[in-house]
Parts: sequence; C-alpha cells; structure tokens
Amino acid sequence: MKQLHGTITAAFGRQYLARLADGRELLCLTRGKKSEVVCGDEVEINLTSEASAENGAQGVIERIAPRRSLLHRSDAFREKLIAANVTQIVIVVAAEPSFSDELLARCLVAAQDQQLDVVIVLNKCDLGEAAVLARERLAPYRDIGYRIVELSALNSSSDLRPLLKGHLSVLVGQSGMGKSTLINSLIPGAQAATREISSVLDSGKHTTTHARLYALDADSSLIDCPGVQAFGLHHLSLGEIESGFVEFAAYLGQCRYRNCRHIHEPGCAIRQAVESGKIDARRLALFQQITAK
Repeated sequence: MKQLHGTITAAFGRQYLARLADGRELLCLTRGKKSEVVCGDEVEINLTSEASAENGAQGVIERIAPRRSLLHRSDAFREKLIAANVTQIVIVVAAEPSFSDELLARCLVAAQDQQLDVVIVLNKCDLGEAAVLARERLAPYRDIGYRIVELSALNSSSDLRPLLKGHLSVLVGQSGMGKSTLINSLIPGAQAATREISSVLDSGKHTTTHARLYALDADSSLIDCPGVQAFGLHHLSLGEIESGFVEFAAYLGQCRYRNCRHIHEPGCAIRQAVESGKIDARRLALFQQITAK
C-alpha cells in the first residue's frame, strides 16, 4: 500500500486533516487512544483501504517526522501540545478587554525555549484611551527589543502581513483579543467565527475549538489556536525560564549565590539592575510570579 506524506492542518481530538503534496486534504486517525499529533506536524500516512485519496478514503497516521520545534504548555499534571515546526509566534493582545501581563511573559519564555521569532500584535489600537494604556503596558517589551505591531484587525492587517513572510507562524492569545477577526482579515476565505466580548467577565468567549493551519502564500503559513487563559511552564527549569527573560542575559551568573532566585538574596545582580533602572521592575515581578508557581 502506497504511503503518503502530509502536513497536519487541523486537529479535532483524535481526528486530523493532513494536507498532501498536491494540496488536497485527507481525514486521518491515529492508532491507539493516545495521540501526540499536533497541527504543523509532518506525518507519514497509510490509507485505510485500497481506495485512493481522491475518492474519500481515510488515512492512518503511522509516523511523525522529527520536529524542528514544538510549542507546548504544561502544569504539574498534564502537557498540552500546541503546534509543531513553527518558526514564529504571533502573540495577540488588545486594548480591550484587558490582557494578562503574566500570560504574555509566559508565551515569550516558551518562544525563547524553542528559539522562535516573536511578534506582539496590539489589536484594537483605535480604541482611544484604552489603546494608550495598552501601549504603555507594552513599552517594556518594546524597550528590550520585541517587535510590536499596532493595528485594528476590523480595518486592516496589512502592517502584520510582511512579518509573516517565509514563516510558519502560530497565533496565540487570550480569548477576546480578536484573533479570529485577524485571521479573517489575513485570510478572507477562512470564515473564522467571531463572537461578542463579554464585558461582565472582561474576557472573550471561546470561538476557536481546534487548531487550524492556513496557507498564506507559497512559503508562508499561519496556525490559529484556541484562546488560552493560562500557559503553564512546568516542563521548564529555573534556568530555562531565566533565559526567557531576555533582558536578564547580561546579569546571569553575576549573583553572589549560584542558585539565586532573584527574590531577596543578598548580592543579586538582577535586583541590582532593577534598582539602577536597567531592568523594568514589573518584569522582575513577573519572573517571580512565574517561578513561584
């Protein structure tokens, strides 16, 4: 039986769509109850019968090719795979509803661990005072070198599009940040669902129930993921989390104590850098929050 090669473009529990070399998509299953297949994976597939892929046959995923990157989150009990083989993470925040500084910091740590390029998108930047406040909250990230794109996805996504060129990007963010609207703007045929923001809960209702990979052009693709309210980093060590705070790099190894956690230890180079204005105090507080959990 001929073996096919494909890229996973959608994940629905244990069912997957794989895009074949000729552009067609094939519905696939995995063997066994537990699956570690994720959107962006490159896989080898066998058809379930002698029928061809043209006439509605299903496939069985036999093997996942070695991954070049794997974005995932974890807590003390389980791990959630997000996307494979991505080269860039696009983190969407918005002027309204308010976004989580800690969630943003956690996404940046995960991106650094996998050596991904980063773009932070401030959406709904046309919302007056709310946009001004959001811009101020993002200033420390701009100061340490992160690219920040301001746009209103309802009007245009043209400022973001050039930064997606040549990448397999993954779009992440809290519910309600406007990711689905952004997908619709970037890919008019996607028809990603959008819903009203719940002003009472100050968060969005989940609109994306599964990960989906969209082709932007011949060498650029984008994976849209369900909104996340938490991004656990239980799989990373203290040192790996430190590395995710890129502005710490010049001071790591200079603390008096080798196992310094940058909380109250004497001779802490990171806290001294905060006191001298070289590191933003809010960023150190975020590091302390993340490593305390």
